[in-house]
Amino acid sequence: MFVHIVFWKLLDVGGNGKTREENARELKRQFEAMRGRVPGLRRLDFNSDALRTDESADVALYTEFDSREAYEGYVVHPLHKDVVAFFKGLRSERRVVDYEI
Repeated sequence: MFVHIVFWKLLDVGGNGKTREENARELKRQFEAMRGRVPGLRRLDFNSDALRTDESADVALYTEFDSREAYEGYVVHPLHKDVVAFFKGLRSERRVVDYEI
């Protein structure tokens, strides 16, 4: 199994003119639309930070894939590419952790 975790800090107002909260809701909708539609994607959790401290990221994505190859298929999948395109101009920071189990 391959795990992909991403944390983002979002801009207060994105390049699309929407607030951090509006963009977080739309990102959640777009990521959750991938469930059952991306081959090899076992689990997907996307949510906003509940505590909102200075050290927090604004949103996080946790995904599990059948294999590293399944993850690589996700990277080029049209639904993922759509989310990546939507993300442009919305974030100030991104951190990633990938590992195999």
